Amino acid sequence: MPPAAPPRRFALNLLTLAIGFSTLPHAMADDQQPPAALELGATEISDNRLGSTTEGSTSYTTGAMNTATKLPLTMRETPQAVTVITRQRMDDQNMTSINDVARYTPGLFLNQSSGPGRQSYTARGFDVDNLMYDGIPSAYTGWVVGAQPNLAMFDRVEVVRGSTGLVTGAGTPSAAINLVRKRPLAEQKVTVTGAAGSWDNYRGELDASSPLNDSGTLRGRIVTSYRDANGFRDGQEENHGLFYAISEADLSDDTTLTLGFSHQKDKTNFFWGAIPTDLSGHHLDVSRSYNPGTDWEDKDQEINTLFAEVRHHLANDWKLQVNANYSEQNALFRGSYLSRWNTAKTLSRTVYQSAHDENQLGLDAFASGPFELLGRSHELVLGASKRIYDMNEREYSPYDTDYPLDSGKPNFLHTGNSRYLINQEGVYATTRLSLADPLKLILGGRLDWYDYDQRDNNDGDYKVTRNVTRYGGLIYDLDEHHSVYMSYTDIFTPQSGKDVSGKPIIPIVGKNYEVGIKGEYFDGALNASLAVFRIDQENRQVQIGAANCPQMTCYEASGEVRSQGIDFELQGALTDHWQIGTGYTYARVHTIKDEKNPASVNKPLKSDTPEHQFKLFTTYRFQGPLEKLRVGGGITWQSRMYNDIPVNGGNYRLVQGSYAVTDLLAGYQVNQHLDLQLNANNIFDRKYYSSISKSVDYGGDTFGDPRNLMLTAKYSF
Repeated sequence: MPPAAPPRRFALNLLTLAIGFSTLPHAMADDQQPPAALELGATEISDNRLGSTTEGSTSYTTGAMNTATKLPLTMRETPQAVTVITRQRMDDQNMTSINDVARYTPGLFLNQSSGPGRQSYTARGFDVDNLMYDGIPSAYTGWVVGAQPNLAMFDRVEVVRGSTGLVTGAGTPSAAINLVRKRPLAEQKVTVTGAAGSWDNYRGELDASSPLNDSGTLRGRIVTSYRDANGFRDGQEENHGLFYAISEADLSDDTTLTLGFSHQKDKTNFFWGAIPTDLSGHHLDVSRSYNPGTDWEDKDQEINTLFAEVRHHLANDWKLQVNANYSEQNALFRGSYLSRWNTAKTLSRTVYQSAHDENQLGLDAFASGPFELLGRSHELVLGASKRIYDMNEREYSPYDTDYPLDSGKPNFLHTGNSRYLINQEGVYATTRLSLADPLKLILGGRLDWYDYDQRDNNDGDYKVTRNVTRYGGLIYDLDEHHSVYMSYTDIFTPQSGKDVSGKPIIPIVGKNYEVGIKGEYFDGALNASLAVFRIDQENRQVQIGAANCPQMTCYEASGEVRSQGIDFELQGALTDHWQIGTGYTYARVHTIKDEKNPASVNKPLKSDTPEHQFKLFTTYRFQGPLEKLRVGGGITWQSRMYNDIPVNGGNYRLVQGSYAVTDLLAGYQVNQHLDLQLNANNIFDRKYYSSISKSVDYGGDTFGDPRNLMLTAKYSF
């Protein structure tokens, strides 16, 4: 069956009217009778603008998103660079984890220099340290225990680039990545998915949704998924399991309660061991299948999450929403990497084991609605939030940096525990003021209280009291389709270093300045944007030498880093049957002030992340005799990366040149129930490093995936 057309069709039968006017004479004689009354044919005008939910829309864009400000704004109305990865886009590109989202989202970079399974995400030169779930921030430490959220349970991923302190509180000026969960459907639907691909990659998925009573006021949904796969590296294995359940209950005409639970379990034996360079700093001449790890390594994670939401309609179009999210993660981290930490610089292993119990609680409550002032209608959001992060780490010995290469698994023994607790509370307000019909002003502010408690060492405790976060955006509508905007927002990052008086260094502050133009076409089915941005990050702590330092090391706030560039994006429907998601980002990140290290001024902050990125994916659904067929393809391109590696008293510049990777898609809708799809990735088998080393002492080279295929069959009823 052909897919539904994008929501921009206005059916208007004017044939009778047109014929009538074409037959009217230019003048009528006095004795002539006027023509009979014209009869207007059937007229159907429908407003089918996209909603915020993307499932079932077949679209690569969304109607409204509130990740940036808590206001339900369209992309055109949001005064920052934003991207949405819709459910259709995830399915078309066979995305299964947040790593896939990072690979294909404009402006995001997937960094695996700490190991293929210890990924971090970078935007505008800064690492993302929060992931959001239905708008609630959750701390993310990918280099330790950062879990890969299974995309089977999400409707879409909303990304806001730049500082987002208004909604996240503490964080870096990188981006907000908000994963929005699937909700129960109003009608019964069951989808069974099976997939098989290269390197024995197999995945099965069941997604079932249904009303649970005759009136439809109680609805439920269950998603289960399991993936078992090897990798292109010798001996690499991984498996991923998911169980997700959610229910919605209309308690009254005005109140809806949502309750849900997810259980995710991931396991892999390859996560830490990136490939080292040789002693001269050059890439080793090894095949992509080379595995620098061992057969005893293990990264085992289990995450249980409970979440709830209450939405209540108040008088005068006001709404109240309360969200809660609680997660427990148990993780075992046992691995090794090839290293040369010894004085002879001979190759050995660094071995390590730790276990982590990570608990996170997030609460958010806000009221939103319109108000009248000076004869115009405006919008207001008032809210409060609380976050608790509790990490208990179990430590083991040996932590050996010179372990013999072929000595087998070490006899790890539990040696102690460490624990820290972060408590953050905040209140916030946002308003959108209608200054004139084409001119809107968004103002926001937030107050945060941040408390870091090192439970086993009071010397590590620190607090941030009443930190002020500001947000401002001005949007002017040029015409029906285009707007220009300018915005300012900031974010703070607490620091653990202390000065000579024993007081914590003041938080890093990231300030985001942005101006741009946005376009919205076909009733929002296609969105375009072009932005110029600048981020200034101040107060970065640097170590100082002080004879009267009350602790082991003293710091001071010094240095300033600037990120600046441009951001272009196009996402949505070019025609009824042609979807596209594409973007180009240029971000230059360099030090503009550093009193302790003047040589770093005007040097890149991270030369091993690309300054230029271009990403494109598009699909086309044929019509007529080929209406069951769809094709698609994409390309990701990035500029060169490099690291200056210290060797023999000098430096060797290790380079990964610019490269492009091309993917293809073919799909066939056999009937209304069965759909087949073939994804072919890296079809030209481009050999490249997705991350590169920083030193000859440890490995950082990580190969990107070779050519691979995935065949997916989906049956719905």
